[in-house]
Amino acid sequence: MLLELIKGLIVGLFASVPLGPIGVLCIQRTLSKGRNSGFITGLGAALSDTIFAAVALLSISYVQQLLSDYRYLVMIAGGIIVGIFGVKLFMTNPVKQIRRVKSGNRHYWQDFFSTVLMTITNPGAFFLMLGLFAFIGISRSEAEPLERIAVTLAGVFAGATLWWHVLSTSINLFRNKLRLRQLIMINRVAGVVIMVLGLISLFEGLYRLLILS
Repeated sequence: MLLELIKGLIVGLFASVPLGPIGVLCIQRTLSKGRNSGFITGLGAALSDTIFAAVALLSISYVQQLLSDYRYLVMIAGGIIVGIFGVKLFMTNPVKQIRRVKSGNRHYWQDFFSTVLMTITNPGAFFLMLGLFAFIGISRSEAEPLERIAVTLAGVFAGATLWWHVLSTSINLFRNKLRLRQLIMINRVAGVVIMVLGLISLFEGLYRLLILS
């Protein structure tokens, strides 16, 4: 059981470390709204990664086939969603975010579910999970008890959660050193980066779809 937990931890860490749109969003929210907001943003991604890991490990063939058959359509939809988040972030006024935090109106549930939506519409995360499982040496046999799979999934969630905790805590150290002008610039840069990542996903999905049709 301990080995499955450790392997799951490694997969969760490796799946979370690449600085994609969620990483950029975690950094932006930590700087603008505080460590808790950044961490909860990461928790949304950790949940989505664990769902993808469950689909991979439990051999849910229908979902796997669906993701495979409609991979590029999902990429297009995901690219549009990520792009919209990027535009929204670019136009967000950090002053309002800071005032909302000071007034106690933090909207953590929005931070969480917006990240779940962004991550769950990224089929690349599922295929990355499959690749990591193969690399680490995790496979599912029909005779394997569900308890071992549950421990592996717990490890995936814990590994991802650990990364987002470390990232949000580390970035939070610089938060009080930033001025309003710098926060506005960070918002705009982060918004542009997320928009670009969304457009890459959108155009790659369109390109692949046109090539295959």
